[in-house]
Amino acid sequence: MTINIRPMDPAGRAFFAGEVSGIDLTRRLSDTEVAAIHAGMDEFGVLVFHSQDLTDEQQLAFSRQLGPLETATGDIAAPEDRRLSMDVNDISNLDKHGKVVARDDRRRLFSLGNLLWHSDSSFKAVPAKYSLLSARAIPAEGGNTEFADMRAAYDALDAASKREIHDLVCLHSQIYSRGVLGFDEFTEAERVKWAPVRQRLVRRHPATGRLSLYLASHAGEIEGWPVPEARAFLRDLNEHATQRQFVYAHVWRLHDLVMWDNRVTMHRARRFDGTQVRDMRRTTLTNEVSSLEQAPTPLH
Repeated sequence: MTINIRPMDPAGRAFFAGEVSGIDLTRRLSDTEVAAIHAGMDEFGVLVFHSQDLTDEQQLAFSRQLGPLETATGDIAAPEDRRLSMDVNDISNLDKHGKVVARDDRRRLFSLGNLLWHSDSSFKAVPAKYSLLSARAIPAEGGNTEFADMRAAYDALDAASKREIHDLVCLHSQIYSRGVLGFDEFTEAERVKWAPVRQRLVRRHPATGRLSLYLASHAGEIEGWPVPEARAFLRDLNEHATQRQFVYAHVWRLHDLVMWDNRVTMHRARRFDGTQVRDMRRTTLTNEVSSLEQAPTPLH
């Protein structure tokens, strides 16, 4: 079969989020298929693959055909409490025995940060490139994922705003994003692990050359700015970037796999009945270089 990618919302957002058909991700892909997926990601930023009943091994094999993976070190579970390998992020409400975690469980409270707009691994010095999320079990309703197009959000800024943010560098940390929700129960080792890292506020896509905002709930400071002013300014930018015209909301079907490019999108999970199982598995490609190395060309 031939790969086909069509816009999920051709009337409202033909430029964002594509639905892929004509491909089976359970088998090894050809070089042509891999190239088509990369091209689709460059164009749409988000790709949706329906009816992909994957095992972890198949998801990992597919992911590795696209590039090198990062290690799953962004959650708060101790190694002995993990139910998945360190190559797979456990985006679920389950413990290692497959039981739904309690409402006040520390791991669940930490994971509520996924409800905030963010870009995966922006709290790492070398952040994420692609994320690939596979739906293994979904609740009866809710639990959708929303994606914001940070390219379109950047393009919609006025010229003065683009000049102001062009060379700004932010500090990102999960300590900050969880603190927004009132979660501050971190060990000293976790505070060291998630010490703030530097990321550009405007970055250039290496393949397309397009500029985009690089925002996340993890961003809590702007270098050279007073903290209150920086946080107020970042809040305004986040509100601008997540207006409805920039957002695609994905309603999950069982065995969907959704990919997104963290360099040009933000995303957030939506609430669901926490007594129901939501089992999602994420593999993540590393960007290989810091966002600081993807600087835009000077403005004139």
